[in-house]
Formats: sequence, C-alpha cells, structure tokens
Amino acid sequence: MKIFTRLALSAAAIVFAVSSPAHAEGLPGAPAPFDKGGVKLALISYISAGDFFQAYQAGAEAQAKALGIDLRVFPGRQNAAEQREQILQAVNLGVQGIVVDHGLPESLGDVVQQALDKGVKVVAFDVNLNNPKIPQIEQSDHELARQALEQAVKDNGASFNAGYVYVAGFAPLDRRNEVWEKFKSDNKGVVEKARFGNVSDTTATSTADQAKAALTANPDISVVFAPYDEFARGVKLAANDLGISSKLKIYSADVSTADIQEITEEGSPWVATVATNPAVVGAVSVRAAALQIAGQEVPHSVIVKPTLLTQEALRSAKVKTIEDLAQKVPAFNSSDVVTAPWIPAKLF
Repeated sequence: MKIFTRLALSAAAIVFAVSSPAHAEGLPGAPAPFDKGGVKLALISYISAGDFFQAYQAGAEAQAKALGIDLRVFPGRQNAAEQREQILQAVNLGVQGIVVDHGLPESLGDVVQQALDKGVKVVAFDVNLNNPKIPQIEQSDHELARQALEQAVKDNGASFNAGYVYVAGFAPLDRRNEVWEKFKSDNKGVVEKARFGNVSDTTATSTADQAKAALTANPDISVVFAPYDEFARGVKLAANDLGISSKLKIYSADVSTADIQEITEEGSPWVATVATNPAVVGAVSVRAAALQIAGQEVPHSVIVKPTLLTQEALRSAKVKTIEDLAQKVPAFNSSDVVTAPWIPAKLF
C-alpha cells in the first residue's frame, strides 16, 4: 500500500489514462483475442495516492502496452461508492477484464458479480472479494510482516515496548495484523503500548499527528511496527518533531525511491522495510487478467514474494533509488508467477 500527489478530477467526468497498444494489430503467437488485438482492460483503484500506487499503475501500464491492451485507468479517491460506480462504468464500456486494486470488500461484492455475470474477467489485488472465480494477487503480506518482525527481534531482542500502526478493513493490513498478533503471542516480552493509524489522502501527516500523541504519552516505546510505508513516514515525521529519532526504531512494509532516501538519511529511525516491487505486482495483475481473457488457468491465490531491505544493506550497496535497487537486487525486479510463453516479460 502507498500514497502519491495527483490532479483533482471531477467525479462526473471520469478521465482515463490509456496505454498506447504496442501491438494494435495483434500479438504474434498469442491466443485469441490477443492475436488480433483490441483487448480492453480496466484498472480500478480505491487509493491512488502514494509512490506505491503510482509504481503499481506504471507496471500495469507497461505490461498492458507489451500485450497490446487498451488499459483504462480509473482514479481512486478512497470513495467506496465511486469505486462501485467505476466498475459498472467499465462494464458498460465493454472491457473484457477488470483489475480491482484495493477497496472495501463489503461494497464491491455485488457489482463485481454483475461484471462476472456479463462475462468480464476480474482480478483483485490486495482486496479479498471472496469469490472462487476471482484470482487474488498478494504481496505475501504474511511474509512481509514476518520478515520485518524477525528483523525487529534481531535488532532489539525479544523484549521491547512497541507502538503499532494499523487500520482494520484493508486486506493487506488485516493479513499483516494476523502476523503481528501471533508475534505478540509468541513473544511475551513484546508489549504493545499504543495502537494508532489513519488511511486517507494525507495518511503520512495524519498518522504523524497520532504518533506524536502516542509517543508523548508512552516515552518508553522503543520500536514501532508500521506495516505500510506511509505509516512509517508519518511515525518518522513525529519522531523528528519530538527529537527522539535516536531512541526509536521503525520497521515497515513497502518501498519507493522516497522511502529509500528517508531510510538511508543520516540519523533516520526507519531501519528496515520488507517489500515487493510495486511495478512488478502491477504487471502480474495485468498478466493474470490477460491469461483469464485468453481462457487459460490462473491460480486463485497468486503470491509475489518480498525482499527484506535494511538500512545498513541499502547504505552499504549505495542504493538511492528504486532503479538502483532493481539493478543491485535482481529478484526485486521480476516475478515468474502467472505468465506464459506468449506474454512479453522484459518490461523495465
């Protein structure tokens, strides 16, 4: 999960970002309908703010372009009613597939079923739509949280007072929370002193306000588990403002160029994150939809494996950007899940 600055768009006038088909006449060697081209796919997001979502969309667009897909991107504004309407609009536009990126399951079930009933293939990323016909793309959220917490124990031992940033109702955060709850149960010396969090257009700054209050009320907190990088950015802001960066260690999930810069800067309390490349996840989501449209099998659960990125390792490798990370950690820049010989693989 993540958040980026965007232009304000009128809800009445949906604006599409359309990738230019690289093979408008069709993709050589591909099955129907990709052999003739003209396939339409919609990417419908709940959140569009943040580096993660920007990179996810870029990866989806790159894979769509390589497949000759006309990709229509609907902007997400954290509005469940609007996301519902966008799904219905996409169906009416005649798309053959829809990628649903995040959202609230309780508001999506019926409209997604309407899409399926009309023959539209649906793929879900980080939102559990509880439908056997819909492949679920995940970043292996349990593994993300597990690796981050293992690093926290390695750095701090198995006894520490913790702050925890969490907002219920978002599938990736809920899965990461399952690991946190088991971690506390298995490590009785870890005490959760404060829980806070906010997901909005201003997640980092609103979380910073909550973190200031929590850290001021609980000065004995030495570790914060913030399993979403916008949360981590907010806690880091609060720590800087309170002058306690040297007394705090932050562990998170997800990564971007901006995150790398904040993690590696001198005196940063943000010491580790665990992440997949969001562009790769975006590409995987489009591939899953494409395979379904072509009538090929896609597993119900599609897992993209994450990588642990410590402050020390990033500094040592002189990683300053996502591009550096992709070059120096090749596994971060690709995934062989849900693909086929006819699907172009080299994107970035």
